[in-house]
Amino acid sequence: MSTGKAGGRVSGLVFSPWNLLLIIPLWVLITPLYNFEEPRLFGMPFFYWFQFAGIAVGVLCTSTVFLMTKSKPTTKPDTVQPDVDELDEGSAR
Repeated sequence: MSTGKAGGRVSGLVFSPWNLLLIIPLWVLITPLYNFEEPRLFGMPFFYWFQFAGIAVGVLCTSTVFLMTKSKPTTKPDTVQPDVDELDEGSAR
């Protein structure tokens, strides 16, 4: 069973090891890890500044995965561009 489409394009999800990096931001969802007041940073309890740090880490992870997994176009552009008259639907009438 093939997952490829006509023209060499792949359908469905394509796994990349870089996608595993997206698991790291999920640690912010585990509240008992950071449900404390101490240590404070600039007067903010640990609970708050840890969440801010989690946002920065999430953005970094997401950006890295995007940049490393964006792929080149799967179909090659046509080398011969069609003439305007060929594209005009009214010319066939």
